[in-house]
Amino acid sequence: MNRISTPAHLAALALASALAGLAAPAAQAALNTLDGKAPLVIAHRGASGYLPEHTLGGYELAIRMGADYIEPDLQLTKDGHLVAMHDTSLARTTNVEQVLGARNGNYRTSDYTLAELKTLTVNPSGGLAQETYPGFNPSSATPYKIPTFQEVIDFAKQQSALTGREIGIYPEMKTAGAEIEAKVFDTLVANGYKTGDKVFIQSFHASSIQNVHARQTELGYDFNLVVLGSASAINTLGLANIAAYADGVGVSITSAGMGQSFIEAAHGVNLKVHGYTFSKFDGTAKQQYLDFFVYGIDGVFSNFTDIAIDARTEFLAAAVPEPGTWAMFGLGIAGLAVFARRRQAA
Repeated sequence: MNRISTPAHLAALALASALAGLAAPAAQAALNTLDGKAPLVIAHRGASGYLPEHTLGGYELAIRMGADYIEPDLQLTKDGHLVAMHDTSLARTTNVEQVLGARNGNYRTSDYTLAELKTLTVNPSGGLAQETYPGFNPSSATPYKIPTFQEVIDFAKQQSALTGREIGIYPEMKTAGAEIEAKVFDTLVANGYKTGDKVFIQSFHASSIQNVHARQTELGYDFNLVVLGSASAINTLGLANIAAYADGVGVSITSAGMGQSFIEAAHGVNLKVHGYTFSKFDGTAKQQYLDFFVYGIDGVFSNFTDIAIDARTEFLAAAVPEPGTWAMFGLGIAGLAVFARRRQAA
């Protein structure tokens, strides 16, 4: 499946994402999400199916395609800085072997300082990923370097101002422990996030989410907290137990037991369900999203934001709007068409 987005198509995708907020109230009768709103599109490691993962360039492409949230996986450097990096090892996604060489026999992120990591370049590593994307020119001077968590936050705020829609952040603590838990929490607080903001904190370590919950309860904060795992792992922890300290669960969409019944059970104890990872890019990709939207999934982690936005737009359009919302929704769709034509002509 060869997907090349023109600048006009990128603009249309972003506008479609904004219009999802208008379409959702009209389509509530057909939506099975916990809050009745349109499911979220979360850029899994950025536009990782097209560009190097966890880079400002990758995040920017996902935002231009309409992502509601960008997801930085976070790890600590040797000198205690939070950086966006999925793997414990730098070897798969960077040129560390050529530039810095091994430390203690391997390439662990935690064995290098931030200054050293800034000398590395992140390489494309998944899906259709390459070093460039047709029609896309990143705004960052260093689009494919390893960003710090602070740089990701700054970039999300900058892009929010430029696009006129708030870009959420969805950090994952890749390891457990008091240091990373405190630094993620403190960084969010220092940047003005508190309650009602577009922030989810996620971890595969339930104990870390419990610790963050305890701290934010004590200090009067209310970030959205998410426990990650397979459907069976989540069921072992117990949905009702998780609901005592978290707002949602992030669940592997390929794990046994993940489907409509699981989502309904989670909703029954007031937990949102976000599914990972939507990584298909062939002719069956859109249908996979549509199936889960019917199930009532609240958000999707996608390597291909454009496919996710296309699927969500199609799903929302299929819902029957209530009479009072036809005018607003129709104006939005008309605006989308006009805007896309103007960008194409430019």
